Amino acid sequence: MILGIGIDVVHVSRLKRWQTIPGLFKRFFHPDELKTAMPRGEVGILSLAARFAAKEALGKALGIGLRGMALQDISVMNLNSGKPVMYLYRTARRAFRSFGGKHILISLSHEKENALAVVVIEG
Repeated sequence: MILGIGIDVVHVSRLKRWQTIPGLFKRFFHPDELKTAMPRGEVGILSLAARFAAKEALGKALGIGLRGMALQDISVMNLNSGKPVMYLYRTARRAFRSFGGKHILISLSHEKENALAVVVIEG
């Protein structure tokens, strides 16, 4: 059963600005996300924008925004097939379980100046 749906769009220019602020990416992204994206240059920034949109979409699907969750406790990665998956740790896992969530479906897209994500929570 679907418990929540969230969608979010992020302007890539926002991430380009964040990149110039020391420590900000470490505050907003899980270390695995940064390890995968940063060596990819401009494509990596697109990837991080889509991942940030996914985090925002998760908060919308939960109906609480990101209150009480550390953004580093949410990791969006890709399986070898390319399929995106969302991993939750500590604060994010607690919020998800309190909501009654059992499974997360996620879709990401990005092109030029925009990135978007859709998150569906099943219970």
